[in-house]
Amino acid sequence: MKITVLCVGKIKESYLREAIAEYSKRLGGYCDLEIVEVDDEKTPDGAGEKADRKIRKKEGERLARHIPDGAYVVATAIGGKEYTSVEFSEGLENLMVDGVSHIVFIIGGSLGLSEEVLESSDARISFSRMTFPHQLMRVILLEQIYRAFRIMKGEPYHK
Repeated sequence: MKITVLCVGKIKESYLREAIAEYSKRLGGYCDLEIVEVDDEKTPDGAGEKADRKIRKKEGERLARHIPDGAYVVATAIGGKEYTSVEFSEGLENLMVDGVSHIVFIIGGSLGLSEEVLESSDARISFSRMTFPHQLMRVILLEQIYRAFRIMKGEPYHK
């Protein structure tokens, strides 16, 4: 199974980079993980919805260039389906059983994802109704993918 985490922007904080590296290492025994970062757009202070939409569109075009044909695409989005960790694990396992060999998870920038990216995704997932920094979402996503594989394999993991 190949998993790509496709995201907007670079991680600046060292503690987040360390957490991402740790979960990337842990996932090495379960899947072929790739993290792809695309450049983010500068968001001017006080920008309106029209400017925000233009920024999301530009970032979305950058993201779209990295989505391989045939991959199952999951967008992280407010309003996406919420899962328990067990349900998330079962969903990944079902995709694998159905023959999906490459899953791409997309994390947008600080303004979220463009409508084009959301509409072209196979699924939308939300990790909470709360808002998290997009950089922290990488850690949360990787931890949940790791937890999902542990659950699939029947291996112990803190509940």
